[in-house]
Order: sequence, then C-alpha cells, then structure tokens
Amino acid sequence: MASESASHIRYEPQNDGVVVLTMDMAGRSANVINAAFGEALSAALDRLDADKEAGTLKGIVLTSAKKTFMAGGDLEYLFQLTDPADAFAMAERFKAGLRRLETLEVPLVAAINGAALGGGYELALACHHRIAWNDRSVKIGLPEVTLGLLPGGGGVTRLVRLLGLEASAPFLLQGKQLPAAAAKKAGLIDAVVDSKDALLDAALSWIATASEASQPWDRRGYRLPGGDPRNPKLLQRLPAMPALLAKDTWNNYPAPKAIMAAAVEGATVDFDTASRIESRYFAHLATGQVAKNMISSFWFQLGEINRGHSRPQDQPRQETHKLGVLGAGMMGHGIAYVAARAGIDVVLKDADQAGANKGLERIKAIVDKEVSRKRMTAEKGTTLLGRIRPTGEADDLKGCDLVVEAVFEDRALKARVTEEAEAVLDNAAVFASNTSTLPITGLASASRRPEQFVGLHFFSPVHKMKLVEIIKGEKTDARTLSKVFDFVLRIGKTPIVVNDSRGFYTSRVFSTYTNEGLALLGEGQHPQGIESAGSQAGMPVGPLALMDEVSLKLAYDISKQTIADGDTGALRVESHPGFAVLRTMVEQEDRKGRAYGGGFYDYPKSEEKRLWTGLTNTFPRAKGWPDSRMPQQTMVDRMLFAQALETVRCMDEGVLESVPDANLGSVFGWGFAPWSGGTLQFINQYGLPAFVARARALAAAFGERFSPPESLVAMAESGKTFPAGPSNAV
Repeated sequence: MASESASHIRYEPQNDGVVVLTMDMAGRSANVINAAFGEALSAALDRLDADKEAGTLKGIVLTSAKKTFMAGGDLEYLFQLTDPADAFAMAERFKAGLRRLETLEVPLVAAINGAALGGGYELALACHHRIAWNDRSVKIGLPEVTLGLLPGGGGVTRLVRLLGLEASAPFLLQGKQLPAAAAKKAGLIDAVVDSKDALLDAALSWIATASEASQPWDRRGYRLPGGDPRNPKLLQRLPAMPALLAKDTWNNYPAPKAIMAAAVEGATVDFDTASRIESRYFAHLATGQVAKNMISSFWFQLGEINRGHSRPQDQPRQETHKLGVLGAGMMGHGIAYVAARAGIDVVLKDADQAGANKGLERIKAIVDKEVSRKRMTAEKGTTLLGRIRPTGEADDLKGCDLVVEAVFEDRALKARVTEEAEAVLDNAAVFASNTSTLPITGLASASRRPEQFVGLHFFSPVHKMKLVEIIKGEKTDARTLSKVFDFVLRIGKTPIVVNDSRGFYTSRVFSTYTNEGLALLGEGQHPQGIESAGSQAGMPVGPLALMDEVSLKLAYDISKQTIADGDTGALRVESHPGFAVLRTMVEQEDRKGRAYGGGFYDYPKSEEKRLWTGLTNTFPRAKGWPDSRMPQQTMVDRMLFAQALETVRCMDEGVLESVPDANLGSVFGWGFAPWSGGTLQFINQYGLPAFVARARALAAAFGERFSPPESLVAMAESGKTFPAGPSNAV
C-alpha cells in the first residue's frame, strides 16, 4: 500500500542536491488531502530523512503536476465523519507530516502553479518560502469558514504566527481569497513569477541563497506580529470580538467563533500546543450539523448543478455568440453587463435610442466602479463596453442567437416585444423572458415558436446575484433548455431548472417569508421583534424591511392579479392573513414601500431608516401585551417552516425536480438561512419526524398553511431523508 501511495508524490532529485516533490495524485483531476496523500507524504519524508543523513539533501521544492496546486481536504471523507475523536486524529496525522517537513532544517519552497486554497495553502504555509505564478487562475486563501469549518491543517496556527492576530482575521474569519500579486502584498506568499515555467528556476535560486532553513516561529527571539493577546492594544479590543461576531452571525455559525478561539488561545502557547487546540476545534466543527449542511449544499450539490445535473444530457454544448437584451432598465442593463463581461457581443435595445444609451451609461458606472476597486483593468473595461451596442431599432437584433426580454411585468408589453424581436430573428434563435412571476407557457403564446421560448429569471442586482432560475414552459424543447443552461454557466451564474407555475419556485417560496412577517404584524406582534426573528432565522434582511425594498405596491398588485386570474394560487394568496396587512398598508395608509417614500419604515434624509411610528396605531399590540408576546423562537420557526413546507409542495407538484435545485435556489435566490444548507436540508437537519411534529403544532395554532404534506409525513414514517452529500440526485 505504501509503495502505491508513494506514486502520488513524485520524488525527483536534481543535480545540485535539491529534491523536487511533485504532487500528482493518480486517478484524480486535482490533488486532495486524504489517507493516500498522507501515506505518500510519509514515504517522501522517509526518503528526505535518508538523503539528509547521507549529506546529499540541499533543498526541497514542493509543487504540483495538476492545474491546481492542491484542492484541499477530501470532503467526501470529511462529510462521513461523525466521531470527533476520528476527526481530531485525522487532523493530527496530517499536521505531524507537515511538522516533520518544516523542521527538516533544509530550505523548503512551495512553487505554487495553481489555486492553493484551504489545505493546499496550509501545505504551502508549512514551507519556508512561497512563490506563486502570477496568473488569474491562481487564488490563495483559507475558505474553510464558508463551509462551516476552520483550517484544521495548521492554517490557524501558522497564519496567526505569520501575520498576527488582526492581519490574519479577514482570511480566517471571512475566508478571503486573493490572486497571487495581492497575496504577496498581503504577506500570504513571498514572491510571484510571470510564467509557470519560471517557478522552478525561482525556487532553485532562492534555495541557493537561503540563509534560513526554518520557520520564523521556530527561531529564537520570535515575537508574534502585532503582539499576543496580552498586548494592551489587543486587550482593549479582543473582549468585544465575540459579541461582534454574535451580532453578525446571530450564533447560527459556530465556525467564526471557533476560529477566533483557536487563534487567540493558540497565540498564548507554544506551536505544538496551539496546533492541538486547533485540531480540537476542527473536530468539533467537522462533526457538527452546520458543517454537514453547508458542505452538502455548497460543495456537493453546487458541484452537481455546475456539472449539468439539470441539463438535458443528450444535447451538445451550445455557445451564445450574440445576445439581444430587450429593455435597458434595472434588469436589462445588468444582463447586458454580465454577458459582455463573459465575452459575448450584446445588442441592448430599448424603446428608443435615448433609453438604450441610458442603459449603457448604467453599465459604464458598474465598469468604472470595478476599475476603481482594481477588480478590472481600464483596458478590459473599455473592451467590455465596446461589446455592447445600444439601439432603439429592432432590426439591430438580426444575427442574435439568444434574446432575453427584460421589460416590465406586463403581459401585453411582453407579447409586443416578443413579436417585434421574432420578426427579425433567425429560425434557430432562442427567446427568453426575464420574469419573476408570470407563467412562461402563457407568455409563450405570443411566440411563433413556443418550443424555443423559455424563462430566465435573473435576480437584482444582476451583476452581484449568483442565481438564474430557468423555467421550462409546456412546449420548451431540450435544445432551448440546453442553450440557456450553457449561457448561464458561461456568464458565471448558477442555473437551477424548474417547471412552469405562478411564481415558479423562488418567487413563490420567497413570498412565504415576507407574508409570514406580515401575518405576525397583523396578529399584534412587535415589528422590531418580527425583524429580529428574521435575522435570528439567518435571513439577510427582516421581512418588513425586505417587503419595503421589493415594494408593497408591487406585491399587492401581483397578489390582486393572482386572485383575479383565479388559478391554483388564488386561494393561497387571498386566504393568507398577510394579504389583509398588505391591503391595509397600500389602500388605507398609502404606504407603498421605499421607492414611494416609505412603507413599514421611514427613510429620513442623511439618517438611518427607522420603523414607521404609525405601525402601532395601524396594527395595535395584541391584547394583554406584553404578556401575550409570542416567543421569539416561535416566530423564527414560522418563518423557516413556511418556506421549507412550500418547497416540499413545489417538489410534490413537479415545479422542482431535484434537491440541489431546491437548496441552492433558496440560498442563492433569496438568501434562505445559509447555515441550514437550504430549505430541504433544513428539514433534514431538523429531523423529519421532529419537523412533521412541529409543523402540525404550528398548523394547530396558526393555520392550515403549516400542515405537512402527505409526502413528507410518509418520508418521516419510513425513515427517509432528502438526498444530501456526494450522491444527491433525486
């Protein structure tokens, strides 16, 4: 076994006594940290010890034969861990190898040829010198916190000793990643080279002149940069940090707190003790539920989506060469920007040339901001803008192989621009409607080729939001679906695929969150308590503030239209207690949302927004207040359960076809509690029998909308869960 695993790291002696260790794990597209890698590293260390004993070892270069330097830990193995003792032992084994490596007293260089994230950067941190290729594919950092973990391979211990407690905080607590040049400036690496081929020469050159063959923290007289926790300046700030973290995370995320504890505690002791402290915190997180939730959704399920899980498998890949965007307003200009940034030529059409030019000016403002923040060069910004042609003429759409309509949510207007565009498009061109609520099959009735008509629901602001919801109409064919799926991936977004219905998936389920906030207000609960419950649930914004941003008038108009249409959604809208609150605010109080001057909040100039004082009179406190105040956890449960239950109904009705689409759509689409991994993973982590029991209790107290669907009851009774982890196809 050892001889087989040794092949994962090639041992390549050079003529000058330098050994190049090239990581090249067999059967994998990327190097990962697992048992096989640990055995290969141990075998390489044995040979290094022997060569050093023989006096022939003068230096070591650690590099990779893969496109990336090191992908990090084997998450499939990590996901299965349930015993903290096993997780602790795993971390300690890996770190023992790294400690042997960095204390060989031979100059040791990491030649970073690709992304070095997580365990990959921890491996580089164990080297005495770090050189990276200055290429856009190279990213440096420790993103473990974004998966509910901490860097358990020495990342906390070494980075704190390299940069200090304060300077290391953004990389540890936020998972900040940097390109090579910025990483050098921040002190994460020591040097950059302009070509991959120059890496080895630069590494050998450093070894030839190296005066130290040890880490700074292993040298006599070493002091922690910025001081240790007993430093008077740090003593003033550190006590407040846990409270600040709790304010930001509402204690839904244990990883930042554990990282801070490992960093501060580790900074007061010797290296080996600090490393064990780190391993203990790692073991606690790795076997905890939040990490399981986040790894399941943001690694395995997101990977499935990006690999085309929801894309027709029998269709060849299709490129979008020229995109037409109808409407240069808030959504249209954002769609044009992300497409042009991906290298696609864009025709941006509005009602007239002046309107199209305004859209281009909005795009230029985004570009200018990106350039000012050094996220884009001025040259690339000019090239991007040059790809966009603003126009008021439909004839300019000729040659577009994909058109995205992004006009107002008005059926007649959408029908008119559809007919206008199709009159000049090639027969093979695909037409997509950016709509958040209007059923695609109905909109496609205006098309001469409904099989080439599809929904593309972008989220605002388009250039920042990750998700695009692809909606299949009754006649949408597989080629059309594949075309837009490939387009969404090309512009760097995450596509989910749903079937047609009113509100589709995201708008339909998102509304249950805001509606529950409205219902609570109508029941006489304090508005600030309602908003706090939303934050405690893990939502990005409280339901009342969110409704103000969406616009109470827009939500009310959509609700009225749904009721007037009389379809399956009509009763659900009209019977919900939140609808009466919405009607009161719009019709009686003339409070229509932020865009209209105020809604649930007032927006004074040069001051922070504040809850409208008139809410007390409009929606008086429940009788017996404050004794009748609802427990905060009950409000939290109502908000989360409403969304999770509606997602199950979407699965039952065939609106959703996969668990990954449900989970990632909820988190990326409207910000459903990321700590839970998404709406269906929330049910998993709660436990299906317990979830069903709690839903029934909520239904008895607050209404039939909380009754668990029979499909969920059957799952709970049979011991099933929604698929999660490495194998999660429905």
